[in-house]
Amino acid sequence: MQIPTIKDFSTIGSAALGYISVAESNINIPFDIKRVYWTYYTPNEVLRGGHAHKTLQQMIFAVSGKIIFNVEDRFSNTYRFELEKPRVGLYFPPYTWREIQFSHNAVLLCLASEHYDENDYIRDYEEYKNLQNTL
Repeated sequence: MQIPTIKDFSTIGSAALGYISVAESNINIPFDIKRVYWTYYTPNEVLRGGHAHKTLQQMIFAVSGKIIFNVEDRFSNTYRFELEKPRVGLYFPPYTWREIQFSHNAVLLCLASEHYDENDYIRDYEEYKNLQNTL
């Protein structure tokens, strides 16, 4: 996958008992999962993100609340995604710039293809735009 993509994960269960959704490496997640992290208690007036990754792939879920993503892919296409259902994930391929806005009760869960590496980050938007021209 080359562009950010919404994926609806199947659910098991019922309204009476609750639901479960399952993510599995290389089955419905297009990479091996090497790291999992979650973000919470983010004030809704704070804009997070402001970066892209050179090699990292991610599948991101809003397990609670609402999270808005303004995204630019490696081909300069822009997207706006809103996640607010825990069974829906947003796939981020490498070289995807993102800015993220959280509702007051949002919890973001991320499945990542790599261990943390600060050198994988592109934190300057002008640098990101220059790199797009060389991909």
